[in-house]
Amino acid sequence: MSRMGRVRAETSAGWRSFVRRRTAVFFTFFFPVILIVIFGALVRTDPAGGGLFTEPAAYYVPGYLAVVVLFTPLSRMGSEVARHREGSRFEKLATTPLTRAEWLLAQTAVNAAIIGLASLLILGLVIVLTGANIAFSPLLVPYVLVGVVCFCGIGAMLGSYTDSQDGAVAASNGIGLPLLFLSETFVSPELLPGWFGPLVNLSPLTYFARGVRAATYSGAETAAVAGVDPALANLGILAVLAVLAFALGARSIPQTD
Repeated sequence: MSRMGRVRAETSAGWRSFVRRRTAVFFTFFFPVILIVIFGALVRTDPAGGGLFTEPAAYYVPGYLAVVVLFTPLSRMGSEVARHREGSRFEKLATTPLTRAEWLLAQTAVNAAIIGLASLLILGLVIVLTGANIAFSPLLVPYVLVGVVCFCGIGAMLGSYTDSQDGAVAASNGIGLPLLFLSETFVSPELLPGWFGPLVNLSPLTYFARGVRAATYSGAETAAVAGVDPALANLGILAVLAVLAFALGARSIPQTD
């Protein structure tokens, strides 16, 4: 069987495994919907005031998308790798032609399909519930795909280095929650302490948020990078980080248990 055939077969198996777990399917789509309802439709503040959630609705689109682009790969990949380790499945995998990188690529493809559907749902709800004026840029598709690759790689590392599925889920939540709110998603840089500003640049999610905001929100004040359009520049930076995270994630997956 060719490499593409192996990846395709593993992707199909991974998709069927996800669909069979109805609770996982439900909460994958339910969690971001709840956030949009709470923060977008119920928590409304005068944009001329101060504090949180005072920007126009379109400003928060990257944050809503980040919920699935960040949390779904971290939790799903972390728990999947940990589950395979506990069941000694990587030891069995080592006896097949499927490599660790191919296995991770197949799992990433499954996550990309899931998150792509969830992102469409999120964009539709943001428009309907908040009245956000969003520019539908073709860059949204590569941003979501590259973001999924990046965080699937990080999720694979979490699953490889934690001691159980529960540990992997706890680690993904412990890392994901701070990143979600401290990566220029829901909290604008002006509301953070001055000393914290440089630390924001260490988060891959920051480049996702900056780029998506530059591509979809006409009022974005994202600065150009080395004279390059911010939407393209941040996509380039995120792509480099995604390649690095994927390579490290594939390398971290154990060959034996």
